[in-house]
Amino acid sequence: MYCGLQNRVLLCVLLCFLFLTGCSSPAEKKHSASNSTTSAGKQSARAVGDNTTNIQKPEYGGRIILGSIGDITNMIPMLSSDAGSHEVASHIYVSPLKYDKDLNIVPYAAESFEVLDEGKKIRITMRKDVMWEDGVPLTAEDVEFTYKLYIDPNTPTAYAQDYLLVKKFTLIDKYTFEATYEKPLARILLSWMLDILPKHLLEGKDISNSPLSEKPIGAGPFKFKQWDRGEKVVLEASDTYFLGRPYLDEIVYRVIPDISTMFLELKSGNIDMMTLTPQQYLYQTNSEFFKENFAKYRYLSFGYSFMGFNFRNQLFKDARVRKAISYAIDKEGLVKGVLFGQGKPTVGPYKPGTWAYNTKIEDYGYHPEKALELLKEAGWAKNKNGVLERDGIPFMFTILTNQGNEERIKTATIIQSQLKDIGIQVTIRTVEWAAFLKEFLNKGRFDALILGWNILQDPDISMVWHSSQAEDGGLNFIKYINPELDKWLEVGRNTLDMNVRKKAYDRVQEILHTDQPYCFLFVSYSLPIISKRFKGIEPAPAGITHNLDRWWVPKSQRRYEVAN
Repeated sequence: MYCGLQNRVLLCVLLCFLFLTGCSSPAEKKHSASNSTTSAGKQSARAVGDNTTNIQKPEYGGRIILGSIGDITNMIPMLSSDAGSHEVASHIYVSPLKYDKDLNIVPYAAESFEVLDEGKKIRITMRKDVMWEDGVPLTAEDVEFTYKLYIDPNTPTAYAQDYLLVKKFTLIDKYTFEATYEKPLARILLSWMLDILPKHLLEGKDISNSPLSEKPIGAGPFKFKQWDRGEKVVLEASDTYFLGRPYLDEIVYRVIPDISTMFLELKSGNIDMMTLTPQQYLYQTNSEFFKENFAKYRYLSFGYSFMGFNFRNQLFKDARVRKAISYAIDKEGLVKGVLFGQGKPTVGPYKPGTWAYNTKIEDYGYHPEKALELLKEAGWAKNKNGVLERDGIPFMFTILTNQGNEERIKTATIIQSQLKDIGIQVTIRTVEWAAFLKEFLNKGRFDALILGWNILQDPDISMVWHSSQAEDGGLNFIKYINPELDKWLEVGRNTLDMNVRKKAYDRVQEILHTDQPYCFLFVSYSLPIISKRFKGIEPAPAGITHNLDRWWVPKSQRRYEVAN
């Protein structure tokens, strides 16, 4: 059931076409930090090669092999904060609501939904034909159980915020539930795009030590088959999926930590899809071989790259220092040198061209002389060796980023050189992705880091920036706390009035720009490439892989057959 208020909420979502791979709501693959992405971002992509769907009837069978720069971390979505884990989980689990290919919010495992009481209540009725892999019916009781896991203080999740706002959760019957809120919630529909977990397998168990974190049981189009840590994850088609068995027998995510090696594997036919670097896109895939065998796509991604400062480090507590660093970084030069022009500089956490993006903010620009002026105000002066010092202590820090991501490593190298020009000594450290998350990011063991966030469909970024998230394991891992920012984030999330939301998020960006807890760097173009053997690909606002369960490969073009 739909109502006028639902349409207003939907408008809020659609007008905000907002990538680490991330963090987002549970429905949006969370606000998840990304090492790279194997799938397309949420914007229409332009195909460079011809990959027109054949008029043949789709055939069942075969597999697709996707290249991934890093391994996943956990197959229980609420326990992971990396985009790779959420992408894999999106094929295994189902949610009450989801985006369709045009980013309309529609029922998925639900048959209907209704927003009531001016945005303070939502009623959802689940379908009766959704089954877990083991044959047990999926019901509203599973949704209630998943909701309670999110709000359980013993659940180590970074995504509880939306569910802690629920004043009352009511089971109307086995297949219908209501969630009631104290205030209107702009993200009310997005909140119920959460991946549902099986009550009958997890009730009374310690979710942190559940075998389902490695061998999940879901109700989605694919089911878990194999996880060889550091090597691959294999999913197989589910015969019990309520919308029909996928055409492909298997999806394989191959972990290849080096992007150059991944490209060679693509060229050799050992993987079918990857995200190209700008250099690969522009110069290394223009041969007749690639034109005949692959389709390339290009679109401005829904994600931004940044350098974040650890506020527990005394070097970065002074806003003048953070601004000085921003003045010393040439973003236009980064886009040219790192991305070969395949991106745009940015000043905040929203995508340029979207309604939430504050066009009145003027970037700091590349002005090393202004950087030195601010540093002098903050007490820093160059010694005889040209190195900045204060009280005899040199200005030195380490930039941390993840191995295998050439874009971030090149970005760090250029920033290192530019900061050296003003007397700041920078070292660079790269760490394997899983260790980067577990041992460094989550524990706050860094000075500064270069990373990326996905940009959500809704502009509510409380999960990354609100002070309540500035705790170990929280997504505000730089520990930035600003009461005024908290106030405007809360204004934005607790109203459905678009004018009020625009005012709130404009102010949020002004605060972040003035304080510079991140140096916002650029939004890059996403450059996926896919073998032309695969049919049924439909580029859409929801991304290239929105209908992966409907992709297929003709038997005559298969390189692999999967034994039943």
